[in-house]
Amino acid sequence: MIMKYRIGSLKLKNRFLLAPMLEPNDVAFRLLCKKAGCGLTYTGMVCPMSKQKMFLNDKPAIQLFGNSAKGIKGFIEKYDADVTLWDFNLGCPSKLSKKLGHGACMHDDMEMIEKILKEMRGATDKPVTIKLRKSDKAIEIARMSEKYVDAIGIHARSVSQGYSGDVDYGFALKLKKAVSCPVIYSGNVNEKNASKILEDFDFVFVGREAIGDPAIFSRLQGMGNGKRVMGFGDYLKLAEKYKLFFRQIKFQAMNFTKGLSNAKTLRGDLVGAKNVADVALIMGRNK
Repeated sequence: MIMKYRIGSLKLKNRFLLAPMLEPNDVAFRLLCKKAGCGLTYTGMVCPMSKQKMFLNDKPAIQLFGNSAKGIKGFIEKYDADVTLWDFNLGCPSKLSKKLGHGACMHDDMEMIEKILKEMRGATDKPVTIKLRKSDKAIEIARMSEKYVDAIGIHARSVSQGYSGDVDYGFALKLKKAVSCPVIYSGNVNEKNASKILEDFDFVFVGREAIGDPAIFSRLQGMGNGKRVMGFGDYLKLAEKYKLFFRQIKFQAMNFTKGLSNAKTLRGDLVGAKNVADVALIMGRNK
């Protein structure tokens, strides 16, 4: 029997979600993750004022970012029929986030955070979530946001840590106990610890472990053992279908060398690739 897990009105078949990552999460990669059994795919961060072309064939969750409510209502109305869920980023620790005061660097602006969440909640009947990062204000934000959101994601590293160092699991547990809505745990989730983490949290975000290896979502559910169940060839077919830029295809090829016996050689050759045909030829030699 297939279990059903819920985020608001949304029913999910499992608790393994693709973490919202800016560069890896193009439509081709997301579709492979979904095919492998990912419970829900997320886009990278999207500005509601953006005019970029959106490929939403996997019906993902869209992660919005910014430090104002400008453009949110119109953006949600434009794409609402094509997405599963809307997320607001309060977790990005990048230099740009520090400079512009968004992501994890706007935790002190509680008034604006609430204004944005209220705008999002009023613009859609789809579930709304937020992604937080460890801070002195994170738990206060989580409690306030429950009026508007259906789940809360928490990456329990500080802004200064970025994506390195130990994850403060205790802090994530403290936030979990402070709210009544589902909590999505983020930070170093892998095949060895995912089931243990799910004893404490409702869902997990699988991030870096999925890069170059979408089949991890099958293995997390005990379906398939081989790392090469989905390879770069599968990605390339989809990337060409959606006419993704060469730069993105080359970036993903580098990711797909992970775990291959000749990975170092392949990466060295990929540096000099000038077009998609070069990349396909080089990756065709993988072992």
